Amino acid sequence: MTIQKTSFLQATGQGTSYWFAEDLYTFKALGEDTENAYTLCEVVIAPKGGGAPPHRHSHDNESFYILEGELEFYLNEERIIATPGTFIHSPKGQLHQFTNKTSLPVKMLVWQTPSGFENFIADVGKSVKQVNFGSPLNPADLENILATAPKYGIEILPPPTKS
Repeated sequence: MTIQKTSFLQATGQGTSYWFAEDLYTFKALGEDTENAYTLCEVVIAPKGGGAPPHRHSHDNESFYILEGELEFYLNEERIIATPGTFIHSPKGQLHQFTNKTSLPVKMLVWQTPSGFENFIADVGKSVKQVNFGSPLNPADLENILATAPKYGIEILPPPTKS
């Protein structure tokens, strides 16, 4: 018996892209490409506040590899300043968040194992084909994200209050 695997190529500038607020997610490998083993996306995090609020995934593990720039990560209570070459793995169930506090965009690769995260972004993001630039979340966007996240095993928590 021969098992035939299909290979694929996503060249520079290729992939399905969505704006998630002001951050750009370009999917290089979808679940349908990887037998649902993983999703891989290139993410450009907007300067001065782009990123993700405190959240955890119950369906998937999430890993990050910083290509350009500097991100502030929190894994549970641990603060990490991630610079190019930094690899971070957040297993399912771990509370994490990341924020670009610099004046330059950050580029990173994000792996989700197993796949499925791409469907969340497709549901709540805005297709690059329809919108040229991302924009801050408005109340309707935020309501949609909070309502949709549990469907994908994502729990979004409010940011910690500053004392």
